[in-house]
Amino acid sequence: MIAILACLSAALAIGAGAFGAHGVADPKAAEWLRTGGLYQLIHAVAALAIMGTARGAAALLLAGAAIFALTLYFMALGGPKWLGAVTPVGGTLMIAGWLWAAWSFGQR
Repeated sequence: MIAILACLSAALAIGAGAFGAHGVADPKAAEWLRTGGLYQLIHAVAALAIMGTARGAAALLLAGAAIFALTLYFMALGGPKWLGAVTPVGGTLMIAGWLWAAWSFGQR
């Protein structure tokens, strides 16, 4: 399931980045789409890379990236700006996922 979610996450990230580059006139919205897409794509690939060794960490990376990126995407598409207060929750989960991955690899 993690592999499927990671692949879907990567596909969404590429779509968001492309939309930010070609389909949005507002510079701030384009920046949010690019940033969300970049972080989401990096963490989707990372989750695929570590899912065999650190499955829980991979899931945490995906969850954090989803929260981080989706809040930015929604704001870029006209959603409420208070979502920006939720975005750091995703960032915190991504950091926790990386720390969990480091611990998992250190246990080997």
